[in-house]
Amino acid sequence: MSTQETSADRPAPPARSGGAAALGWILTIGLNVVAPIITYHQLRDHGWSEFGALLLSSAWPVLDSAISLAWRRKLDEFAVVTLVFLVITAVVSLVGAHSARALLIKDSGVTGLFGLLCLATLLAPRPLMFYFGRKFATDGTPRSTAWWNGLWQYEGFRRTMIVMTTVWGVVYLAEAAVRIVLAFVVDTDTMVVVSPVMIYTVLGCLGVWTALYGKRSQAEGERRAAEAAAAQAEASRA
Repeated sequence: MSTQETSADRPAPPARSGGAAALGWILTIGLNVVAPIITYHQLRDHGWSEFGALLLSSAWPVLDSAISLAWRRKLDEFAVVTLVFLVITAVVSLVGAHSARALLIKDSGVTGLFGLLCLATLLAPRPLMFYFGRKFATDGTPRSTAWWNGLWQYEGFRRTMIVMTTVWGVVYLAEAAVRIVLAFVVDTDTMVVVSPVMIYTVLGCLGVWTALYGKRSQAEGERRAAEAAAAQAEASRA
């Protein structure tokens, strides 16, 4: 049975610890984005294979997960997803030929697999965007994490997370399909430029849409809650 957003608004988020949030984001970005990229390129420059460089780069998200377990006594799902993404990339790098076109197709395969991962989590108790949202909306403290987890009881919140995850999954599958087609119809020199532009454009558009959709869903939920509260107050006076 779903909890209806009727008699009261959703609980307001607790005050966030600026220091904890800043430290958490420094660790997250540093260990899940910056360090893997630097490690990968340094290893490739020193003659490592693509597979070996990607696999060793995945040690950084593992370290982030270990720090999260030691510091907060819980696993950081964001780091786990990053690790899975890097491992998928490493596995894909082993498949097939290593021509320029094949590498471009493999890149598309990685984003396509991420889209499938998004859609697969719709069958899980909570979809992928629930965990991504928690990473962005909280500072990782037990109080803010408990607040975010508690929002799952609201039907509107659940619907928002499901819609976001579905859109990300479908868009990334479509983006992968388009890039695979372009890899065959566009010359390689052009595609080397177009491919990363498409990746970051799609990511940017999804980020903007997610923020706008989240705000609109929150406003809609607050409006319905206010209307329900007003109706309940009117009924009690009758």
